[in-house]
Amino acid sequence: MKITVQTILDMKRRGEKIVVLTAYDHPTARLEDAAGIEVILVGDSVGNVVLGYDNTLPVTVDEMVHHLKAVTRARPRALVVGDLPFMSYQAGVEDAVRSAGRLVKEGGAEAVKVEGAARVEVALRAIVDAAIPVMGHVGLTPQSVHQFGGYRVQGRDAAAAERIVDDARFLEQCGCFSMVVEGVPWRLAERITAALSIPTIGIGAGPHCDGQVLVVNDLLGIDESFTPRFVKRYASLGAEMTRAFTEFAADVKAGRFPDLDHSYPSD
Repeated sequence: MKITVQTILDMKRRGEKIVVLTAYDHPTARLEDAAGIEVILVGDSVGNVVLGYDNTLPVTVDEMVHHLKAVTRARPRALVVGDLPFMSYQAGVEDAVRSAGRLVKEGGAEAVKVEGAARVEVALRAIVDAAIPVMGHVGLTPQSVHQFGGYRVQGRDAAAAERIVDDARFLEQCGCFSMVVEGVPWRLAERITAALSIPTIGIGAGPHCDGQVLVVNDLLGIDESFTPRFVKRYASLGAEMTRAFTEFAADVKAGRFPDLDHSYPSD
């Protein structure tokens, strides 16, 4: 059965954990769906882990649509959520609704994700009013990296924690169906989760959120040069890929590949 926004809300009510992973291409989406992942997030993290950008800020709506199309061609059972990239919704309501509409109409997303709270209220409400489900995002919001002075844990002091709780409540009031809680102390994430009737999806927010999300490249260990504290690596594909590439190169140089077993016969 297809997973929908209502499915995710029902899981919160039942106390059932929600499993979320990012994906940016067709084969990854297909494999994640076969593994039972319940929400596939086509995140603007594609900028960092696929497109070679230093952060998420350069990612465009066109790029998000491109990667969403690849994911949704897998026709996953999972709910597919697309990130609205930086400056695709902050400049005004018309931009916001048009950008969200493109992710749904062209990319095939079934919901969109928006960072921020009161400062994007008008845009967020307009997207919801356009019948597009919205996932919120509080705490460490990567599109605000320059404002934060880097990727820093948020909500460590009482005043900052209170602001994040207020933001989370505000986003629920605006009509968000769920919320990413990123880069906050686990007790704060626990408090936010208890305060909301919509599901929280944690990343670097401890064990008490309603669900958890990781960037798929981090989970698979494709780039082992940097490992945030909150990442658990379930594989070391970067090392395995490098080994395979090196072995292939050596076989070609030595004339071992292709051999006759990997060649077509003449008759």
